[in-house]
Amino acid sequence: MKNAQAEAASSKQSKSKPPSGPFAPVTGSIRLFRRWWQIVVRADVDQQAVIEKVREDSGFTPHFAFMTSMSAGIAILGLLLSSPAVVIGAMLLSPLMGPIMGAGFALAVGDSAWLRESGKAILLGTIISILFAGLVVTMSPLQMVTAEIAARTRPNLFDLAVALFSALAGAYAMIRGRMGTIVGVAIATALMPPLAVVGFGLATLNWAVFGGSLLLFFTNLMTIALTATGMARLYGFRSYLSERQSQVQVAMMAVIFIALAIPLGLSLRQIAWEANVSRTANGYIKDQFGGNASVSKIETDFDADPIVINATVFTPQILAGASEQSTRVISRTLGRAIAVKITQFKVESGAEAQAAELAAASAQAQAQKAEIQENRLRQDLALIAGVSIDDVTLDTSRQRAMVIAKPLPGATLASYFALEQRVAAGASNWTIRLQPPAAALPELSVSDGAVASSSTGDLKLIIWAANRLGLPLGIAGREIDRAVVTKALEDKNIPVTQQSSGNAASGVVSVRWQAPLESGTDQ
Repeated sequence: MKNAQAEAASSKQSKSKPPSGPFAPVTGSIRLFRRWWQIVVRADVDQQAVIEKVREDSGFTPHFAFMTSMSAGIAILGLLLSSPAVVIGAMLLSPLMGPIMGAGFALAVGDSAWLRESGKAILLGTIISILFAGLVVTMSPLQMVTAEIAARTRPNLFDLAVALFSALAGAYAMIRGRMGTIVGVAIATALMPPLAVVGFGLATLNWAVFGGSLLLFFTNLMTIALTATGMARLYGFRSYLSERQSQVQVAMMAVIFIALAIPLGLSLRQIAWEANVSRTANGYIKDQFGGNASVSKIETDFDADPIVINATVFTPQILAGASEQSTRVISRTLGRAIAVKITQFKVESGAEAQAAELAAASAQAQAQKAEIQENRLRQDLALIAGVSIDDVTLDTSRQRAMVIAKPLPGATLASYFALEQRVAAGASNWTIRLQPPAAALPELSVSDGAVASSSTGDLKLIIWAANRLGLPLGIAGREIDRAVVTKALEDKNIPVTQQSSGNAASGVVSVRWQAPLESGTDQ
């Protein structure tokens, strides 16, 4: 008994003894830091209040479902329009951060019921977001991969780092009661846009887009949840886990981070290699032609086999075999098969080369601006006509755009006319022709031997529709009234068929479409 007591006393004394040996200063500093962290930092954290707040935002509710749907809808529209401002708005609306943080804290404290509740919200929110975004894409005539969509299809190790730092800031804000910081974290981690891109990939059956954006979302999701777990454990939140369970949890977190880091690191390595290819090609081609030449642009197609590099050079002296030599040198330098194609334009001096480069850059910028305008015009016409963008005809040489509209529920000729005018107002120097369905034509009023002022707008609409459809018109009414309308239409080269009506009201002329075979027959 005395021996046991002596051993216990000796053990107690050894624990209280200051550290000794070569690492004593380091060990002592660590002990002091841990005591400071426990006494000063942890002490003023109201764990119960933090847990209640995080748990409140973790569950699946009708409000959560509605806000998730709206956020997904705004995100996919912003991505289709390539509008960063709209995409940021979707990030701020997204409620997904709440259940993900909740899952992290639930893991830290070992609350399985809370973890199931948060997991349910994450799963249902993810499904709702993907399906709603996919539905919007399916209904939209715009289904092109924009720059905003492409930016979320190739995650790399930097995305993991962004998610990690943002999650650290978010968890700290949760624990320390600085909730305003969550707004910035929501933007930085960007949970909703990748999900919207997943919906885009699903709707368009673009599996490269689908897989890349899903990996980005999964990276953000796991990084936020596991970082929140680590921060909660660091701040000493009470846990129901045993020491062994805690060790297993830490090991699993490390495994997940490593598993995510491997493919993202490989992706970053590939991106860095592609940047090195472009930099090497640009440097060698400049050295090959000398200081008096100017390299206008270099475009690299990494999907081709072998990789193709297209370069445009303004030079005072044309170099024979420049493409072949560049192909050999760059391929040998990079250790990969590279096909270099150099287009040379002869200029007299270095100054002229620079001027030619500026002119080419200006022409390229103008061409890009024209292409953007044409794409926007095509999209606008497809949208108002209810057709796909492939059904819109553009004559870029004459700057004419034409589309045949589908019948839209409740739309009148006046609706189609207004839509055409709206598109034309935003497309300067373009001639817009929207061909409407052969909808009902308005009646015209005649007063004092002329078309009444109240019907001048209707007359203009009838002339517009007849020009767009190319069909003759049949008019009915009293002979004296028909003569007035006939003259007004024939002055605009609109063929008219007369249809007498003995009991027609005075001063009223009805107008209807005539089939082409009826155009020469009086009725």
